[in-house]
Amino acid sequence: MTSRRRIMTATVLALTAALGLSACSQGGAGSLTFMVFETPALDAKFWDTSIATAAKEVSGAAIKKIVSPDADRTKYAKQLQASSQFPDILASISPKDFAGAKLLKPFDQKWLDDNFLQPTANAIGGETYIPPTNSQIIPLVFYNKKIFADNGISVPTTWAAFTAAITKLRAAGITPLELAGSETWAASMPLVGLASADVLGKDPAWIQKLYKGEAKLSDPIFANAMQKAVDLVKMGAYNPAALSVDFKTANSNFLAGKSAMYPMGSWFTGSSYVSAAQADNIGVFPWPTDDGSVVIPFNVGGTTSVSAASKNVDAAQKFAQAWSLAPANLKVLIETDGAFPMMKKLGIKDFGATVNGLYNSSYSYVTDSNTKVSSFGWVNNDDALAPGINDSFYALAQSVFSDSDVKKQLTKLDADWAAATKK
Repeated sequence: MTSRRRIMTATVLALTAALGLSACSQGGAGSLTFMVFETPALDAKFWDTSIATAAKEVSGAAIKKIVSPDADRTKYAKQLQASSQFPDILASISPKDFAGAKLLKPFDQKWLDDNFLQPTANAIGGETYIPPTNSQIIPLVFYNKKIFADNGISVPTTWAAFTAAITKLRAAGITPLELAGSETWAASMPLVGLASADVLGKDPAWIQKLYKGEAKLSDPIFANAMQKAVDLVKMGAYNPAALSVDFKTANSNFLAGKSAMYPMGSWFTGSSYVSAAQADNIGVFPWPTDDGSVVIPFNVGGTTSVSAASKNVDAAQKFAQAWSLAPANLKVLIETDGAFPMMKKLGIKDFGATVNGLYNSSYSYVTDSNTKVSSFGWVNNDDALAPGINDSFYALAQSVFSDSDVKKQLTKLDADWAAATKK
């Protein structure tokens, strides 16, 4: 290669990097946009590396990374769509918010059958818009082993034992439950646990009854579960300033021993949240039920969705498939974000991931025989809530601190549901 050609090549590569394009060949499939999100675990380096790896499988594709400004990827995707900038590939959105308008391209069923343990786990109306690559439990209840031992508290298996532990901890001057109350998605963890265990644990088809108009959010089965959320506030389960605590601070508080229990998704087992040494002092149990039955709020997730309006939808889907099957990508998700693999051809050991004992204890609830239900408000399948309802439900987690009138709030939620489903 001549010096002039080297200079020209270097100039093109520099321009490519400046534009946020992956270092793969220009032309061919053209430029594809990929909306991602960044967290302490899934930082810019992770996305850049994973994009470059998957792009090798798509001849001639250049991938431009678009970063969501906050954790609400679905909201940002809607903003981009409204301004005619809907990305070709999207990471971790809520497919149900887009599938109804036929904005997403479904994945080939044979590809799903060939590669995943639960190939229809993310199906919406028989079509899958996000690959079922991994799973999470949302929420589990993490607890400080030393605090429990020092206060003579056994791991609660029933709601009565759970509330008794809360009362005992509060009397000892210890904050019973940590809560990231300033962020609605994190504040909703107790409500997600209650709706999943007390409602779906008794009637797994209840969300489908909502869609059919055979049930309402204000019905006793759901209202009684939400009343428990009010009861937790009244019994002093949380720090009085919980609504001003963000997710990062809540994590720090719990790990520092400032609170005894922490309802949170199983991602908390990842190394980006807890070190191996810290994990040794943390135990875990499922959200407790009245009768002590084990109900696991289960979510089979994935990352890549594809725009049906992409100028090169075949290349976009090929990239999405390559990204989803790359062991290096899921290895990072396992180690840092506590993801539980759901790959047919790869077991946990095949990823070469280093995990802690807390991860293993939590993972046992995935592999053990137990009752698994949709994690309320978190799944990507037919049990996903109607568009916009997640936000209303999450907001309820904050409003129960100041408004104990559950019936009034759920009547408003019924109205939101009717508007979203046009019923």
